[in-house]
Amino acid sequence: MAERTFDIREARAGEQDAVLALYEWLFAPPGVRPPGWDPGRARRALRGAMESPRAAVLVADDGELVGLCTAYLDLDSVRFGPRCWVEDLAVAPARRSRGIGSALLSAARDWARARGATHLELDTGQARLDAQRFYERETPSWRSIGYAWTL
Repeated sequence: MAERTFDIREARAGEQDAVLALYEWLFAPPGVRPPGWDPGRARRALRGAMESPRAAVLVADDGELVGLCTAYLDLDSVRFGPRCWVEDLAVAPARRSRGIGSALLSAARDWARARGATHLELDTGQARLDAQRFYERETPSWRSIGYAWTL
């Protein structure tokens, strides 16, 4: 196995604009920019997540930011217990398939476990076949189908 050349850490104060720029990887095809994307609102939400004890903004750093994972303790499920939701997971296109996504997801699991979560969940778009293959390699405990409604 190749030597790991990056560190996984929580985003630091003052990095919010650099972290926000990483979201462009999620908007590139097959992704799309969400309707009503507002960079100002996104910057405020990111700052809130970075400051919240119930959220983690994790980055992969190899001298520059090459990966992002956001995780949120969001509900205490009656059926499953406290859940951690991974909202965003992205790796620089030129750095994919080098263990960065796996390391970010592992760090999110560790962060969630340390805060009492019983499980970690995420969803991905149907067109994101590469992401789905990655998640399958990460051996999820179960799979589901998600639905969403714009309000």
